[in-house]
Amino acid sequence: MSPSPDDLLCLTPGSFLIGRALTALPSPVLENCNYNNLQRYARLQQIYQHFWQRWQREYIAELQQRHKWKTNSSKPNVGDLVLLQEDDVPPLCWRLGRISRLFYGPNDGVPRVADVNTSRGCVRRPLVRLCALPTAEELEG
Repeated sequence: MSPSPDDLLCLTPGSFLIGRALTALPSPVLENCNYNNLQRYARLQQIYQHFWQRWQREYIAELQQRHKWKTNSSKPNVGDLVLLQEDDVPPLCWRLGRISRLFYGPNDGVPRVADVNTSRGCVRRPLVRLCALPTAEELEG
């Protein structure tokens, strides 16, 4: 980059986030391509894609954990509304479900696993893979 302030005016949020305009067509998935066989632009796209995959997997999950640490929330209950965290699906597309049964640890009596009713049937998931949605009382208080 040159030191000219005029050069900074053409930079957009998309330039920093994905390396091109936010309205541009998505790049092909380059995750499984050999880095050495890619041209410079494709290598950059592969790096961007890797960054966003890690951000989605690690940072969003970390936010959920921090929320749990900072609040005095009660243990999950049967009937609680939750999102099912899925690795290969963006967070906005995670399935919505309601806890129908809890399974407790044998030694500590702490719930570890839940059966969750979704629109596609009942699934069993560890609680660490569920994101509890706030209740109306929590939102008001």
